[in-house]
Amino acid sequence: MAGNFLFDGPEDAPVTILLAHGAGAPMDSTSMTATALALAGAGFRVARFEFGYMAARRVSPDRKPPPRAETLNPEYLLAIADLGAKGPLVIGGKSMGGRVASMVADALHAEGKIIGLLCLGYPFHPPGRPEQLRTGHLAELNTPTLICQGTRDEFGTPDEVKGYALSDQIEILWFEDGDHDLKPRKRVSGFSTADHLKTLAETVARWVGRLAERAR
Repeated sequence: MAGNFLFDGPEDAPVTILLAHGAGAPMDSTSMTATALALAGAGFRVARFEFGYMAARRVSPDRKPPPRAETLNPEYLLAIADLGAKGPLVIGGKSMGGRVASMVADALHAEGKIIGLLCLGYPFHPPGRPEQLRTGHLAELNTPTLICQGTRDEFGTPDEVKGYALSDQIEILWFEDGDHDLKPRKRVSGFSTADHLKTLAETVARWVGRLAERAR
């Protein structure tokens, strides 16, 4: 850990990916660590950070619930400033972290500060409450976006998502039988978590390659 960040991947990587955690698990959760290592293995510099409420849980037994996602926008912007990435930057995160990133992405993209948005298990709605959509801003999103979503994700399944009004800048990579952490049931799907992480890393590498070329 350096400062408030966890880093993986080469320091001289041409592209940096900044990831925030989900609502209930820290930046060094099993899922986020596995994803960061997979992306680092594809040649990215991956930086992970925590919002204040999650960092506070490390030093206090008082587990305060997560704040409303939109109130975390300033913390995400501060993390970007503190990171000070030298080259092209992609922002995103796991679940709520990706949602927060999606709310600040367009202004940053318009200013040339980021080239894309990567969401890992986007929380389209709370589990069991498909009517409470969190998609309003996604219809007008101008930032090139890749959402990696499991087909078993309780926060948004393929049948649900296909009915949403989403910007044509959004690409969705579906992972067969993946849950909210993209984890499949191998006996059901024939895929392992390692298979899905490999696909994720390879797809992100191709996607970012296109974005970086376009940004030159």
